[in-house]
Order: sequence, then C-alpha cells, then structure tokens
Amino acid sequence: MNFFRTAILLAAMTALFMGVGAMIGGQTGMVIAFGIALAMNAFSYWNSDKMVLRMHGAREVDETSAPGYYNMVRGLAANAQLPMPRVYIMDNDQPNAFATGRNPEHAAVAATTGLLNALSEEEVAGVMAHELAHIKNRDTLTMTITATLAGAISMIANFGMFFGRGRDNPMGLIGSIAVMFLAPVAAALVQMAISRSREYEADKLGARISRNPLWLASALERMSVITKQVPNMAAERNPASAHMFIINPLSGMRMDNLFSTHPDTQNRIARLKEMAHEFAGTPMVSGRPVTSVPTTARGPWG
Repeated sequence: MNFFRTAILLAAMTALFMGVGAMIGGQTGMVIAFGIALAMNAFSYWNSDKMVLRMHGAREVDETSAPGYYNMVRGLAANAQLPMPRVYIMDNDQPNAFATGRNPEHAAVAATTGLLNALSEEEVAGVMAHELAHIKNRDTLTMTITATLAGAISMIANFGMFFGRGRDNPMGLIGSIAVMFLAPVAAALVQMAISRSREYEADKLGARISRNPLWLASALERMSVITKQVPNMAAERNPASAHMFIINPLSGMRMDNLFSTHPDTQNRIARLKEMAHEFAGTPMVSGRPVTSVPTTARGPWG
C-alpha cells in the first residue's frame, strides 16, 4: 500500500508541475525550467552522498577503527542481501542516523556518536537495519525524483512571476503571484507525504532485517525523548536534509501533520509492536507482547 501511495503522490507532483507550466510559462517555459531543474538535481544525485556526509561532518570508519559498529552493519547487510555499504560516524550528541547513495552499490550509512553512546547494541541494530531498508527500497532515488520535481515546480513558478505577464498568460499578474507562492507549498506537502510513507515502509522492512521489531521500537521511543533535549546544529543549519534522518533532527515539527517530514513516532512504535506480535506469535498481556525490550545503554562501544 505504501508503494502504491508513493506512486500516486509522484504522479500528483508530476501533474502539478505540468499544470503550473501550462498555466504560466506555456510549453516552452515548462521545458526550459524542467531542463534546468533536471541538470541541477542530476548533479545532486551523483554527488548527494558526498555532499550530505560532508555537510554533517561524517567520518568513514572500518573494521579497525569501529569494529563493533562496522561488523554490526556488515551482518545486517548480509541479512538484507545487500552489498556492504560505506560506514560513517558523525560527532553529534543527538542520537540519529541516515542512509545515502544513489543505489545499493554506492550506498553509505551514518550514525551519530549520540546514537552509539546512548542506545543499547540491540537498539542500534534496529536503527541501522532501518537505514539499510532505505537502501534496499531505493528510497534515496525516490526522494531525488521528488526533489527534482519540487525544485522544477518552484523554479517555473518563479519564472511565471517575471515572464508570465504577457497577453498569452490566462492568469494575469494576480494569478501568477498566487501560483508563485502556492505551487511550491503544494509540492513541498507532497514531498513530505512521500517522505513519511517511505519511513513507514523502512520501519517494516528494517524490522525484518534485524529480525526483531521491538529493537527499533525501543530505539525510537528513547530517541524521541533525547532529540527533544539535544539539538542537532548541523541539521539546523541544513534543514533540507532533515527528511533523511530516521527521526526528525530539527527542533519542533515532530507531529504527524502536513508539515512534518516524519510520521508520528508513537504511531511508528505502535506499528512495530504489532509486527512483533505477528512475527513471534507471542502471548499478549494488557495489549502488549510479552517479550523483553532492550532499555539500557551499553555505549560507548566500538
């Protein structure tokens, strides 16, 4: 269902772009704006992993410098039947992580020192399995496409403000101004909806990769508390990358509404607990599965 929803949202964004182009710039203006946006985002697609890793001060580690963390990712990648991604650590006290790369063969995962230090080994495994799920689902490609379309919509809307006043423009000056402001907002809303949909799907597949949905559920519960207390200044300086993280790294905007890049954390936890019950067939007590959930931190560890 989430894949179908993503396809519908991508189709809606494409239709929005075509409609804005037709209303403001005509066919020629639409093609020019789309071509420029494609060129910009093609560069971002091929270099996005390097850009975002540098943006957040990530340093690459290996089996020697971070054996526990590296070997965990290697084991999870084997579970997911993925090539071994490059592994990075970000010196940041906020517990968080993201995946990047244009495809599974050119992928990287990055975790903050806050994640490795504050969460248990099982919880970290749940988080990294989620990130590997993004790689397996090729979500970085999906988000690149949405970014391309959103950028193109914003660009052609701005073109309309300056070049869409001619007699062939059916909207007039007021209509052009309205589209200039409303079209990018509509594109951003669709982009956020796609991001939320992909997070739910990565939770589901990540739970299968780690083979214990409660590890990720416990991690999300702990992270949701700590991230409210510990700011991520690198993310605050670069809010456009917020959708990449497993949990919203920005202050505020943590509700599951139109303006959030992430689903509500409690909704995600509830779904994971339902999965745990379905996977294990565990008996229920007071509506909760009877199984242990890691709650104590073991960091810092390799």
